[in-house]
Amino acid sequence: MDPSSDIILDTRFFRIYSDRRIDRLMGTETVPAGFDPATGVTSKDVVIDSDAGLYVRLYLPDMATGTGSPPNDNNKKLPVLVYFHGGGFVTQSAASPVYQRFLTALAAKAGLLIVSVNYRLAPEHPLPAGYEDSFRALEWAASAASAGDPDPWLSRHGDLRRIFLAGDSAGGNIVHNVAMMAAAASSSEARARIEGAVLLHAGFGGREPVDGEAPASMATMEKLWAVVCLEATDGVDDPRVNPLAAAAPSLRDLPCERVLVCAAELDSLPPRDRAYYEAIKASGWGGTVEWFESEGQDHVFFLFKPVCDEALALMDRLAEFFAGK
Repeated sequence: MDPSSDIILDTRFFRIYSDRRIDRLMGTETVPAGFDPATGVTSKDVVIDSDAGLYVRLYLPDMATGTGSPPNDNNKKLPVLVYFHGGGFVTQSAASPVYQRFLTALAAKAGLLIVSVNYRLAPEHPLPAGYEDSFRALEWAASAASAGDPDPWLSRHGDLRRIFLAGDSAGGNIVHNVAMMAAAASSSEARARIEGAVLLHAGFGGREPVDGEAPASMATMEKLWAVVCLEATDGVDDPRVNPLAAAAPSLRDLPCERVLVCAAELDSLPPRDRAYYEAIKASGWGGTVEWFESEGQDHVFFLFKPVCDEALALMDRLAEFFAGK
């Protein structure tokens, strides 16, 4: 048998082979941006770098008339949420139907101008490409407050004093890493503007188990990380996948005021996410960190069961967080 045909990681979302080929079993379908009559939210795509395939999908709610037209210049400006989709760093996109549905609903519910980032995917583009794209998109959005004016929606309707980061699964991991990149960048446009961060079922790992972590979950992350980040010399103790590793930058340096860590009871990730939450609390960081767990639900359930009671409760909690409650 050809060794290159050996499957090294098989999940319901994707299948990866020993020669780094990938079968994306879901997450490849796309939908166009446009007006959503059910919510009054309008979306559009803006290219940041055509050579890198980097674009963002913007979501703008009609807070005034409900007609679907973008708000006029006299309306109250909206908090800006920079969102990073999940998919194990290897699948999904800013144009995926599940994210179009989720972010349209979130923009309407919470009154947000959302910037959804279409970062490059591994294994074709190993990390840190996805981190670099995501940070670049954050800086692009934050620069709307300066003379650069990257897009009129942001400059006219976005409150660039109130930027939030959020993401699910791999996107939750990206939230942490982009925040730390902003903290480390002396010239960052966004560093002083990030008010809060939300990590939804974030994908973290580590060589040593944390309390309650299953060996199978650890093995999956180890195999995935070896494929998506070729430059990692410490395996799953690379600080980008293990924020609790000895070499990781201090969580005391998080460049925001508030953090919300969300988990799902039946997911394999809560032990690792809970450890991240507890580590922030113990770090001496001066902000406020909160924990929210959805009972009886599995990984990123809110994308696929958006009207179940737990998904609606999560949506309510997110809206409260972005409102400063």
